[in-house]
Amino acid sequence: MSAVSDTATPAPRERPRPFRWLLAQFGEKMPKGLYARALIIIIAPMVLLQSVVTFVFLERHWQTVTHRLSTGTVQNIGLLIDMYEEFPKGQNAATLTKLAEKNLGLRVRFAPGEDLPQVRSKPFFDLLDSTLSDELKRRIGKPFWIDTVGRSDFVDIRVKLKDTVMHVLAKRSQTYASNSHIFIVWMLGTSFVLLTVAILFLRNQIKPILRLSQAAESFGKGRPMPADFKPRGAREVRQAAHAFIEMRDRIERHVEQRTVMLAGVSHDLRTILTRFKLQLAMFEETPELDAMRADVDEMQAMLEDYMAFAKGDSGEAIERVDIGEILNEVKTQAHGDQTINIDVEDGPLVVPVRRHAFKRAVANLVNNAARFANHVNVSAAKHNGSLTIEVEDDGPGIPEDEREHVFRPFYRVDHARNQDSGSTGLGLAIAQDIARIHGGDIALDQSRLGGLKAVLKVPV
Repeated sequence: MSAVSDTATPAPRERPRPFRWLLAQFGEKMPKGLYARALIIIIAPMVLLQSVVTFVFLERHWQTVTHRLSTGTVQNIGLLIDMYEEFPKGQNAATLTKLAEKNLGLRVRFAPGEDLPQVRSKPFFDLLDSTLSDELKRRIGKPFWIDTVGRSDFVDIRVKLKDTVMHVLAKRSQTYASNSHIFIVWMLGTSFVLLTVAILFLRNQIKPILRLSQAAESFGKGRPMPADFKPRGAREVRQAAHAFIEMRDRIERHVEQRTVMLAGVSHDLRTILTRFKLQLAMFEETPELDAMRADVDEMQAMLEDYMAFAKGDSGEAIERVDIGEILNEVKTQAHGDQTINIDVEDGPLVVPVRRHAFKRAVANLVNNAARFANHVNVSAAKHNGSLTIEVEDDGPGIPEDEREHVFRPFYRVDHARNQDSGSTGLGLAIAQDIARIHGGDIALDQSRLGGLKAVLKVPV
């Protein structure tokens, strides 16, 4: 029988993923705009490709040409040394000086009894110095001293012979590939022209996309689209713009048809309710008649709420209004005698909204708080392109698991704030609908006063 090991196999440990972390950090640093990202997509490969080509081609070309030029110059110097040492000494130095300058382009001078200067420290990255020194050691094998540092057009080479020091002054172009800057200038010039053309074309292609996003954002905030907006750009962008315009037209037709239908229904129902009131006015005053009148008034109030919720106040034009003025009006018209405090940061706070609709949304939030609390604090502020209005109270609040449901039409919470006979269950739904018409939303949270905090936030 085989034995079974009771040692449990350890679960594999999850290895750290530094690469993903680096990618995440890199993504955070990257620009978020489409235009900037498209520029990087075009510029980065071009710069990388040209950098590689420049390094590979220019470095090899530079090193090869410099090596060959240095070799040729050292060979000429070696020839002059051999001629000086082998031929008679009489007119040898003067003759070699003339021949070197005439046929080899070298300025040669012999200095009998002179010693070589002190050796200087060589530059670490100087290709000419290292190449020329290596060639002199390999081909001549005599003590030498060279000076390649500085901006002079000449290279000073000195070689120690038996009884003299040979001075050789060669042009830098004879030992060094000095025309590489022409290649760099041409490369940078053509790259600048190509990048300019690419950026101009890219800007023309990105502009229709940006215009489409601006039009969609304006429509989402309930504002009219730019008057000069029309499909432009590439075929796919034009198709997206046409689809957006058709979607906008369908939504506007749907809203208009619903508004017209609701206006007709509202008119018919109000006519019937008016007829009820006239008929009730003809009866004698009795307790039963008062109850019927109260029912008719409640029906009319409910009808107004239903119509406001269904219509959404979307037909109102946008205008610049003072939020502080709206909050003061809401405070004056609020139900009950609760304490309502108004705080407007950096007032006057003037923003573009639908005045009556926005006032109705704020009033619904304030009245909903005042109905169940003794103290209500209302604050307004503008940060990062958004208007934020907070309504806090010290009432019983709403359970956290019910805060999403209370925005449903006609939804009631047991033992909650909106359960009273005077409420239709549409206050928060209407306020949220108006906020979304403005491109914003409403969120509920715990208040610092102990009750509920309603945060209305819309972009402005």
